Order: sequence, then C-alpha cells, then structure tokens
Amino acid sequence: MKKVVALIALALPLYAVPAQASPELAAKSKCMTCHQVDKKVLGPSFKDIATKYKGEKTAEAMLADSTLKGSKNKWGKIPMPPQKIAPADAQQLAAWVLSL
Repeated sequence: MKKVVALIALALPLYAVPAQASPELAAKSKCMTCHQVDKKVLGPSFKDIATKYKGEKTAEAMLADSTLKGSKNKWGKIPMPPQKIAPADAQQLAAWVLSL
C-alpha cells in the first residue's frame, strides 16, 4: 500500500503542471507548415510575430484568437485559415511565440 501511495505522490506533479508550448507543440499542431521560428515561410516567422506584438497587453489573447478563427491582412495578402486545435493549445502557443 505504501508503494501505491508513493507512486501516486510522484505522479501528481505531472498532472498539476500544464504542458508548456514548444516547437514540438507547434509542429504537432502543424504550425510549422507555414511558419518557422526565425524565418518567413508562407507566414511570418514566430520571432517577427513576437517583435510586432511585444509589450501589447492583449497580444496573447489576440494571437490565440487569430489561431483559432483565422486572420486576414495582418501580414500581407495570404490569409491564415482557422486552425483545428484545442483552445488551450492555441493559448500556450501564443504565449510561447511571444516569449521568443
């Protein structure tokens, strides 16, 4: 019984800590099809996005919303279609992009 309690105690922190956005989450979410960390592909680089919105208080929510709903005319003529990812993943990705 002590071993079970010990295993549960060790596993609890894994459930309490939310997953962190990363290049792996961006790749899994297919963001890397049109974006790269430091170079323009179809869309702007993630670093360019971070620079453009640096210091804006609503940037994280706006980027998550643009990811989920799509956007037009923010970075040129090529629109970004809505992405089929979980809202929590969109929020994490937005936070990660802004951290670059």
